[in-house]
Amino acid sequence: MQGILLTRPEAGFNAAVTEIDPAQLPEGDVTVRVDYSTLNYKDGLAITNKSPVVRKWPMVPGIDLAGIVEASSHADFKPGDRVVLNGWGVGETHWGGLAQKARLKGDWLIALPAKFTTRQAMALGTAGYTAMLSVMRMEQFGVTKTQGEILVTGATGGVGSVAVAILAESGYTVVASTGKSGEADYLKALGAAEVIDRATLGAPGKPLQKERFAGVIDSVGSHTLVNACAQTRYGGVVAACGLAQGMDFPASVAPFILRGVTLAGIDSVMAPKALRVKAWNKLACNMVPAKLDAMTKEIGLSDAIRAAADLMLGVIRGRVVVNVNA
Repeated sequence: MQGILLTRPEAGFNAAVTEIDPAQLPEGDVTVRVDYSTLNYKDGLAITNKSPVVRKWPMVPGIDLAGIVEASSHADFKPGDRVVLNGWGVGETHWGGLAQKARLKGDWLIALPAKFTTRQAMALGTAGYTAMLSVMRMEQFGVTKTQGEILVTGATGGVGSVAVAILAESGYTVVASTGKSGEADYLKALGAAEVIDRATLGAPGKPLQKERFAGVIDSVGSHTLVNACAQTRYGGVVAACGLAQGMDFPASVAPFILRGVTLAGIDSVMAPKALRVKAWNKLACNMVPAKLDAMTKEIGLSDAIRAAADLMLGVIRGRVVVNVNA
């Protein structure tokens, strides 16, 4: 089988598309014939070696995959089942989805909702699943579409693009923040009511600012997250799910103790299976295929390493689907 293999020999890091003996696949009770994978921020970090994401060597990267069960000793799956996987350390400590086959723990897999093709599943991927987890968390804390605007930061990225689309489809008024002024039409086509420059959020600001947003989905972190909290209305909810600007949070407690703002962390890697199933089923109900197609670019396995570098440079918008058999 073909796959991307990351190696760290004494001579230095290497990432290459190569022939891999399926006998090398790690232990697991389900073998999946992979149709599609995708590129997420964490994949970009792993493939470019810009951060110590990979914990075992050698490694097949790819934190997402969708495909067909080829063999299974797990009670929940049989050959021919369509499945999707997100996270669980795959692509970090266990060989991932950027190869033509994967051997995995069945407990990590969920059945793919009938509405989605395997390609559409990876057009969503961890980014889309994380976006839905964020929306679900806001709603869990009582945010409704009648309460005011929802801010989405990093809006042209994978999480941001899907968040804009599903929020708009659900009837929310979405304000999209981006540093790419030329992508305003793209974001408005996804459903954004307004597009603002990320520079208005990216620099240090006052601990409390004019109240504006009923909720926030933030994939950026650092000063952007701080300013988003400072502009959140009384009782609002901020879902933090990324760190594109940085892991730091140079904030004040003021929004939380003076306005009752809730800062909710979103983890997609180790989320329990029941929550994953709920998120994917809600995606099936709330994601318009035409919008998904508009934010998606498909590439072959041979192009994934170059695309990962582009992802880290911030020149890719939306979602990248990797056809591992092309």
